[in-house]
Amino acid sequence: MKQNGLIIGLVLVASLISASMFTVHLTQSAVVLELSKPKKIVIEPGLYFKIPLIQKVRYFSKQLLDNDSPPTEVLTRDKKNLLIDNFSLYRITDPLKFLETVRTENGARARLDDIIYSELRVEIGTHDLHEVVTETRGAIMEKVTKEANKKAAEYGIQMEEVRMKRIDLPPEIANSIYNRMRTERQRIAMEYRSEGKEESTKIRAQTDKEKTILVAQAYKQEQIIRGEGDGESTKIYAEAFKKDPKFYNFIRSMEAYKKSLKTDTTILLSEDSEFLSFLNKKKLIVPNRTLLSS
Repeated sequence: MKQNGLIIGLVLVASLISASMFTVHLTQSAVVLELSKPKKIVIEPGLYFKIPLIQKVRYFSKQLLDNDSPPTEVLTRDKKNLLIDNFSLYRITDPLKFLETVRTENGARARLDDIIYSELRVEIGTHDLHEVVTETRGAIMEKVTKEANKKAAEYGIQMEEVRMKRIDLPPEIANSIYNRMRTERQRIAMEYRSEGKEESTKIRAQTDKEKTILVAQAYKQEQIIRGEGDGESTKIYAEAFKKDPKFYNFIRSMEAYKKSLKTDTTILLSEDSEFLSFLNKKKLIVPNRTLLSS
């Protein structure tokens, strides 16, 4: 029985000693509470003691914490609504003040959301839309970080950085802007088409003009060549006629027969027609030749 009592006593003592000890790590700070009231703040890492059952320890991170805020609408100076999605980085620098004000990290995030969006509304309200989304965006967020840090200090928090993840337009405004952009693009496209048609008409007119000129020049050249050919032909025929008028007359008549008396051709002429003068003779006398009629 004595041994059992001794063992029980040792166990109770060990439990009591274990319950009175707590460790603060390098990345932590702690607040010792006695009956729910702050008793001691521990900043440095190490092994510490507390009164079991009476005192409790709340731990807080010294590391950089992030806060991903939900998107919210902000109005610009030129009365444009923007849907801004941001995130922030912060540290707990005063664990006692942090515990007395926001108590937990969730409470801190809710309070920081209010602070950050309040500063965003103030700062963005002094800029136009194109400034927010272009050149002054970085400067705006630096100023928001600075002003938010002043207010966050009241809660034992130090703001390290506030950044915009995304800037969107509300759906109804986005649709209106897209419609304006579409209308503008259609107007520009119509201008380009109109200019293209005008240029096409000019090119077609110039082409038609050049075509007419070329055809006229070709026709002129054709007439010149044809005239020269006819003149040469007439000259040759005239020379041939001078040499042998009868033979020339005979050849011309044969060519006329060839052109006129084709297959399935019927010609009604009198017997004494001059056109049939060579066909009516029993014997056709041609210079240097004798032809028998059929």
